[in-house]
Amino acid sequence: MEDQYLEIAIKASFKAAKEVMSIYEAGDFDVEMKSDHSPLTIADKTAHTIIKKELEKTGIPILSEEGKHLSYEERKHWDKLWIVDPIDGTKEFIKKSGEFTINIALIEQQKPVLGVVYAPALEVLYWGGQSGSYKLTGVRDFKEFEFKLDSRKKLPLTQKNKAFVIAASKSHLTNTTKDFINQKRASYTDVEIISKGSSLKICMVAEGIVDCYPRFGTTMEWDTAAGHAVCDNAQAEIKDLNQIPLLYNKKDLRNADFLCNSKNNFKVTN
Repeated sequence: MEDQYLEIAIKASFKAAKEVMSIYEAGDFDVEMKSDHSPLTIADKTAHTIIKKELEKTGIPILSEEGKHLSYEERKHWDKLWIVDPIDGTKEFIKKSGEFTINIALIEQQKPVLGVVYAPALEVLYWGGQSGSYKLTGVRDFKEFEFKLDSRKKLPLTQKNKAFVIAASKSHLTNTTKDFINQKRASYTDVEIISKGSSLKICMVAEGIVDCYPRFGTTMEWDTAAGHAVCDNAQAEIKDLNQIPLLYNKKDLRNADFLCNSKNNFKVTN
């Protein structure tokens, strides 16, 4: 059944990406501001509609950033659901940096069991499930995905970076994050900072090219769910500051502050 759900999720991400990229390349779109002061474009809405239509085929309820958010009294009975961020990194989409993703996750008993993270402008696809986590580049549609599947790379990749590498948000670099980085600089001989947008930071930890991604400040469940599934099957983890893994479909859909860490850290300390 996982393979069936994975195929549906990947197809949904490609279908949404086709329309998203048309809007992105045309560059002619208005930007609205939501109640939380985050930006919203026609691309977010279009991707939501396409993904919702595809995932509804499974009969599993959907929680999407751009969809109707049902009350916890209704949601608490869901032992399985899809969590979707139609475009994660809308600010990067608007700036045309290419560092935005389409995130689709399947949650069971509040835990991510399958995740798809697709960066259409970069043509990079990450996915994770019980059979492992993988990365495939140069893919724009499902036919290309099937053709190139044998060239997928299992995560984590073998990396030889001597530095302790930290991923930081391009749009949300807080003073607490700066303090965390300074603490690591006091602990490790060599510390390198990589700035990225969207769920790419989480996927880079799963990939093994980043040792840690600290996030202090508001994130929502749809920001992390898909990347979390990729991490969980790639020798990486996402835990709050009390070392408890993030849970999903909570009463409050906001995440606690968290650290996304590789479990393969053998860097030199001071």
